[in-house]
Amino acid sequence: MDKEKECCCTRKKERSPEEYKSLIHRLNRIEGQIRGIRRMVEEDAYCNDILIQSSAVCAAMNAFNKELLSNHIKTCVAQDIRDGKDETIDELVATLQKLMK
Repeated sequence: MDKEKECCCTRKKERSPEEYKSLIHRLNRIEGQIRGIRRMVEEDAYCNDILIQSSAVCAAMNAFNKELLSNHIKTCVAQDIRDGKDETIDELVATLQKLMK
């Protein structure tokens, strides 16, 4: 399969137990926040209250993305650069552009 057309789902990354635990903990909290927002909508909560909770979820997702990106740069990107895989820099730039939309 062409490297440029390779599906991201075919690549894997082994995470340390600490990294795994931290990311899963963040996702579990976000999942709970989403369930709380759904419950608020089902219970006809005031729009402003829902918006505040929705904003908190966005902030939590941003924190998750920052942690994951930091880990990615320190491990995957750094190792690929050491291995001479300069295309990883282009991939990182493209990812950052998507995150900044």
